[in-house]
Amino acid sequence: MATQHHNALTRALAGLPGPLPPSGVIHVAIPHTSRFTIVGNHLAQHAELSLVAIGIGVHIQSLPAGSKVGIKALVARFTEGETRIAAALRELEAHGYLHRTRVRLANGRMVTRTVFCNQPGAVLRGGAVVVPPAPEVAPGVPESPPAPAPPPAPDPTSVPEESHPPVRVPPRTAPKPPRRPLPQPRALTPELRRTASAILADLRNHAEELVLSEADVEELVPGVAAWLEREVRPEAIRHALTTDLPKPPKYPAKIVRHRLTVLLPPPLPGAEELAPAVRRPLAIPLQNCDGCDRAFRSREPGHCRGCRSDLMEAAA
Repeated sequence: MATQHHNALTRALAGLPGPLPPSGVIHVAIPHTSRFTIVGNHLAQHAELSLVAIGIGVHIQSLPAGSKVGIKALVARFTEGETRIAAALRELEAHGYLHRTRVRLANGRMVTRTVFCNQPGAVLRGGAVVVPPAPEVAPGVPESPPAPAPPPAPDPTSVPEESHPPVRVPPRTAPKPPRRPLPQPRALTPELRRTASAILADLRNHAEELVLSEADVEELVPGVAAWLEREVRPEAIRHALTTDLPKPPKYPAKIVRHRLTVLLPPPLPGAEELAPAVRRPLAIPLQNCDGCDRAFRSREPGHCRGCRSDLMEAAA
């Protein structure tokens, strides 16, 4: 079971987008759908609370209203002793998370009212803590003096978020995107089939993890043939399929199929695409001479060269 869990986690991390932090914790955050509690970082990462106080604070916040959270109830729940739990509750009181006051019930019995504030700074209103009103006292029973309000809690120490945010994994119910089809050649000739089969069968000589069955080779032949048809040399195909493999590759055929699909290079450009563009000269139209009506090439109408010479001689 531990091995299966480790392999599943390894595959989940390998498929996550973006770079992972080089050291420290990596958060795999799967959204909860039931039975979860939202806890602020001001409590979970409090700089002045002990670990026992933080743990008890998170535990109390997760309980439904009316649950017993006294010292005896917590001692029965956890392995820490009465002394450590009592000290942790005093820490939570000192920082404004926990408020314990003595009130008298209608029958005259004195009880302790426990109030837990998930955001002590937000509860403060004008220096006083907003708490529910005290219960009514039965007629004839003397009222006890009101309990003093606890001192204002200091603002919780803000802790900056990690530079690397939690990596969020989509829930298992999310639909998977359709798998891209394996590349196909224009024509799977016997020569292409033979060469592609040889490349696939020879992969285990260059990466011992890539042991493919005969059925796998037959299924993957069109993908390799598409690479060969695009004039990719066999050693280049082998390098693309065997470099930087995951350790260990659990499904060799799936890895080869994925790389044949996503790493497919474009076809080589032809000579026409690589040739520089040649500027062709514009054709000069034919004109009829205004003097002799002979045709001559010029961008504007007028006289041909001979008529222009005659006109210049006559003018001289």
